[in-house]
This record gives sequence, structure tokens and C-alpha cells, in this order.
Amino acid sequence: IEDAILTAAKKYYKNEEDLRSRFNEESGQIEVFAVKQIVELVETPETQIGLAEARKLIPEAEVGQEIEFPKPTDILGRIAAQTAKQVIFQKVREAERDNVYAEYSSRVNEVVNGIVKRQEMGDFVVDLGRAEALLPRKEQSRAEAYQTGDRVRVAIVRVAKAAKGPQVIVSRTDPALLVKLFEMEVPEIYDGTVQIKGAVREAGERAKVA
Repeated sequence: IEDAILTAAKKYYKNEEDLRSRFNEESGQIEVFAVKQIVELVETPETQIGLAEARKLIPEAEVGQEIEFPKPTDILGRIAAQTAKQVIFQKVREAERDNVYAEYSSRVNEVVNGIVKRQEMGDFVVDLGRAEALLPRKEQSRAEAYQTGDRVRVAIVRVAKAAKGPQVIVSRTDPALLVKLFEMEVPEIYDGTVQIKGAVREAGERAKVA
């Protein structure tokens, strides 16, 4: 919200001032300030203030300190409100993307359940609940056919940061899927009595587990 109001204020005032915003937790208002640095010799009046003038406002002012000058926000108007709204939506989307990336990047090699949502140029989009994942053609088993609505168990192989948000890549052929299935189905492997040291597979045809 601070970023949104700041963007709106910069659009409204259209000057070279160093504007900053702060959420006042007591009043619930977003306050906007023009910040000026105290200097001996003023070269840019928009961002600087002389020491003598600063001491008229704050007697103990020193060179290098900053003074905040409040800017009215009630005059920003409808266009500014639209700008603020757009920035807030954008920031929320970015926060959601960051959450998805943080959640799934730490779950690489995990096996998760998903539902086949749609097909895109041979690849499948799988709904994992919190996010959509891509099951590329090269990660699909040749022995399987998928239909929209099918429940599939997939291994998360990587998470990439893309312009439209994080892209979770899943696989039906990765050895991690085989290893996790063994752990789920064989009690001795799950409790660590037997350890899997390696696995290779040609999906849908053969596999070897050490």
C-alpha cells in the first residue's frame, strides 16, 4: 500500500523531490513526505536544504541529516486512486508468486498428487492445488495416456522463475518418482533399514534400483 500511494504521489506531483511513504499504524493513514538532506551549499532545492534554514525548523539540525516535509495525499484524486489500485494488485500477485516459488523450490524431488487440467502443444498442465505445474512431453511416460481430470502422481524436478510467475516442472519419468514410491510402499525402506543408493529407469519399460 505504501508503494501504491508513493507511485500515485509521484505521478501527481511530477517533480524531482525525493518522495517517500510510510504507513501510520496509529491513524491507519499512508503519509507521504518530501525528504531533503541538510547541506552547507544548496545545489538542488528539490532534495536539499541549507543548514541555516534547517535550523529554523530544527535548532539541533546538522549537515548530513534529513528532514521530512509532509505532502498532502487527499488531493491525489481519482487517477491516483486507480494507479494505487493497480500497484496494490500487482504487488499482491508478486507476493503470491514469491510464496509459490518459496514453497515449491524447497520441495524439488518430492512426489505430489495433481490433476491433469489441460494439454498445451503436447505438454500437460497439472493442478497441484496451490499452483499449476507443467508436465513436458519429454517428462511423460510413453506407456501412459493422460486425459483432462486424471489424477496423477508426479515428481517435482525443478522450479523456474518466469516473467508470468514461477513455473513448477514435474515429471512422470524421473527416478525420484520411483525412489519415493518405493519409500511409500516398502516399510523397510521407509524406516531406513534398507537404503536406496541409486535408481535409473526407462519409463514404462524397465528400471533398476540399487
